Amino acid sequence: MKTISPAKINLFLCITGKRPNGYHDIHSLMCGIALHDVLTLDFQASRVGVSCSHPDVPEDDTNIACRAAAGFFQAWGRPGGLGIMIEKNIPVAAGLGGGSSNAATVLTALNAHYGFPFSDGELANLAVNLGADVPFFLHCRPAVATGVGEKLSFFGKIQPYPIVLIYPKLRVRTADVYNGLNLGLTNCEQKLNSLPLNDGFDPIHHLCNDLETVTISWFPEISEIKNTLTHLGAMGSLMSGSGPTVFGIFSDAVQARKKSHRWAESG
Repeated sequence: MKTISPAKINLFLCITGKRPNGYHDIHSLMCGIALHDVLTLDFQASRVGVSCSHPDVPEDDTNIACRAAAGFFQAWGRPGGLGIMIEKNIPVAAGLGGGSSNAATVLTALNAHYGFPFSDGELANLAVNLGADVPFFLHCRPAVATGVGEKLSFFGKIQPYPIVLIYPKLRVRTADVYNGLNLGLTNCEQKLNSLPLNDGFDPIHHLCNDLETVTISWFPEISEIKNTLTHLGAMGSLMSGSGPTVFGIFSDAVQARKKSHRWAESG
């Protein structure tokens, strides 16, 4: 069976605190995008295994999609196997949630294949044990995430927007970015409080990411990409997650396509 595994962007990402266990509390609007991996799943496999042609994706039981399948069968209390082949289109460690999406896709596919032995809530509990943003990908609907990212409130006051994604090939470790954050210098929550979401998401006013200051301090080219997207006509641009991917939101698809071609030609 083939199934898609979509990426996401953070339309805003506020870091509101740090817990004693080292995890950070967030307030974020997450939205799925058209970019996706393709997973081919073999439910007749005798064991859980994974393969992927991308050199940075592990093909052993450390792979998050592999761990999702193993966790599903363990929680269900029955033995089982799943062959997972990942066609990787989402850049690895790019702030787009590719691995988390793969894990959620495996969980939802297994649950459907075996006749829904787990409720939505039970599946979400399995997902959060794999990663804080994995529950979002179970439905991949626009949602405001709080807690460490596991508490979701679906958000309907947003229209579809054409976006241009720019992925600079930079090595960014999420843990390093969070460790480098100074909570005293974050300001996104204050910005959102002054411009609440009551009337819906506005890309001109609501785009904000507290992690940008950390990642940009190491890789100033991210700021240059943001400025270039704005210069090309984006209503707003932002780094997604801990980076390094930057997206620009445009007013229409024709404009976005033209600007992305211009970027590709200039690069």
